[in-house]
Amino acid sequence: MAAAPWWCKVRGASWRTPEGPGSDVSSRPTHPVVHVSWNDAASFCEWSGQRLPTEAEWEYAARGGLVQKLYPWGDQLRPNGKHLCNIWQGEFPREDTGEDGFGGTCPIDAFPPNGFGLYSMTGNTWEWCADWFSPSFHGTAVSTNPSGPPEGDAKVMKGGSFLCHKSYCNRYRVAARSPNTPDSSTSHLGFRCARNG
Repeated sequence: MAAAPWWCKVRGASWRTPEGPGSDVSSRPTHPVVHVSWNDAASFCEWSGQRLPTEAEWEYAARGGLVQKLYPWGDQLRPNGKHLCNIWQGEFPREDTGEDGFGGTCPIDAFPPNGFGLYSMTGNTWEWCADWFSPSFHGTAVSTNPSGPPEGDAKVMKGGSFLCHKSYCNRYRVAARSPNTPDSSTSHLGFRCARNG
């Protein structure tokens, strides 16, 4: 892609072969699943009796009980110099120094959980939400668990990923959001399931 030269298409990449033919997931059973489109994630959730979280549910869960904080643990990205999520360090996109210990996805429990006991709510992989994306839609008519617009071209992704860097994609903040088409899958995009209580 001319606008993003670090992206390349890898034929045969899938959730079973994340780097393409010859790769597999057997050595990383605790890493998040990747290369799953929104359509695939929604189908899996339906098959398993679950669903994708709404954007509002995802953000509430990511905050872990904190209010108006940038990250699931507070307002400092690296409190006391300690890495608490898997994002890009170094000069993007030339070099990821891996100061956080990882150069791609990492085990979901590599960093401490948030106040609700949830791991990797920011960094590591983007996560699909149920909602359609609109930059101007805020669900203001509903105060509890607002959902996105009734239709659209892209679905909401939350949480950022190991490819996010402050110079390019500062989207590992809890409130940050991005759109992606429902048929897209990448090496840094996964999902988590939600269930009605």
